[in-house]
Amino acid sequence: MHADRDPWAGPLGGDATYAPLPVYQSWSDVVFLHWRIPVAAAQPYMPQGVEPDVYAGKTWVGLIGFRVTRTCLGQRLRLPYVGAFTEVNVRLYSRDAAGQRGVVFLSLDADRLAFVLGGRAAGLPYVWSRCRSTATHSSFRGYGYEVERFRCQGTSSFIAYPDVDCRAVDGLSLWLTARFGIHTRMGQRAVYLPISHPPWRLYCAAATAAEDGLVRAAGLTVHGPPDSVLYSPGVRTQFGQPRQLDGLS
Repeated sequence: MHADRDPWAGPLGGDATYAPLPVYQSWSDVVFLHWRIPVAAAQPYMPQGVEPDVYAGKTWVGLIGFRVTRTCLGQRLRLPYVGAFTEVNVRLYSRDAAGQRGVVFLSLDADRLAFVLGGRAAGLPYVWSRCRSTATHSSFRGYGYEVERFRCQGTSSFIAYPDVDCRAVDGLSLWLTARFGIHTRMGQRAVYLPISHPPWRLYCAAATAAEDGLVRAAGLTVHGPPDSVLYSPGVRTQFGQPRQLDGLS
């Protein structure tokens, strides 16, 4: 892994080149499923000036489900309906010439059309889908998500069962989740969208991936159960203004 700044340090905390926006969200009951994939499989999805980030010779694809709540414009203006929804995304891991680590989204499924349209306008590949959380309340509490895309364009269903006695503090878990920005395209420009939040509280988990068509629909092939399964109760986030990548027009 590359040696650079503390992976817990969000870009808005002490980097004057990033200007915070008054946009806040809470991400709750986050389930991370990850599979190893060859670096060559991820390369075609990278924006100009960005390359796949690598851990121990491999890169990874993630299937991430969570609930978005408490979306606010400023500290007080809450968006109780538009800003509360379920999201499931497929993402890759990226690094640009300036050393900024981030993610590249292949898809983001959500059930709020207004937010989907806003995300597309910002250059993010949002998909309007039927999404819902499926938490279980048995003696082994699980957190799950289901996605059904309209017109039969992909489905997904998975549940993770966290072990609250097993904190995930290993290097790989931090590498996969300590990502404080998005590499994407806005028109003809490659940009970095910073996101600031506190450290994740991560727990080891076991998963049942009954059905997953979203990674396949994105054009990638994975085999077998996930190589890494993590759960977090969530974080409070703040977005920053997009910045064009250095040296690109």
